[in-house]
Amino acid sequence: MFYTEDLILKLSSNIKPQEVLEYYIRNEEFLRPFDSLKQKDFYTLEFHIENIKNEIILYNNKQSYKFYIYLKSEPNKIIGILGLNNVIWGCFESCFLGYKLDKDYINHGYMTQAVNKCTSIAFGNIGLHRIEANVMPKNKASLRVLEKCGYKNEGLSKKYLKINGKWEDHIHMVRLNNNIYK
Repeated sequence: MFYTEDLILKLSSNIKPQEVLEYYIRNEEFLRPFDSLKQKDFYTLEFHIENIKNEIILYNNKQSYKFYIYLKSEPNKIIGILGLNNVIWGCFESCFLGYKLDKDYINHGYMTQAVNKCTSIAFGNIGLHRIEANVMPKNKASLRVLEKCGYKNEGLSKKYLKINGKWEDHIHMVRLNNNIYK
């Protein structure tokens, strides 16, 4: 587990699938405009049991690191999720950052805390060189989080990801591990 001023970040091996399911059910409508279409069984406990098993395998293979966000004051309720996804080693040493926050916890600085901590873990504990995050231009709140966390705009990727059934442009935000160059 990792901690910030207000948060606890737990890895998949410490997660109860029921809490994940409850998070997604609570936020289904809120997340829809920013997320991929979900398969039919996504909103079932069985899906999340299997998904967490897969997350643990990816973690053990150093391919992905999923963090579930809890408030210290509410340690049994997931309020967000972050992932260092598609980790590529060798000469690349990079990953993609993805994150989402519960609709009832936005605009409190929680995601900024979580992204800062996750970035620190990626560069320190894991030893990555580069983190890439791609955000739709209309998602101003997410862009602000990345800017506050030191990510830089490297340009626009046209029709980059299929979100809610539609190909969407994304702003390519990047942060480099400057400690590697010293």
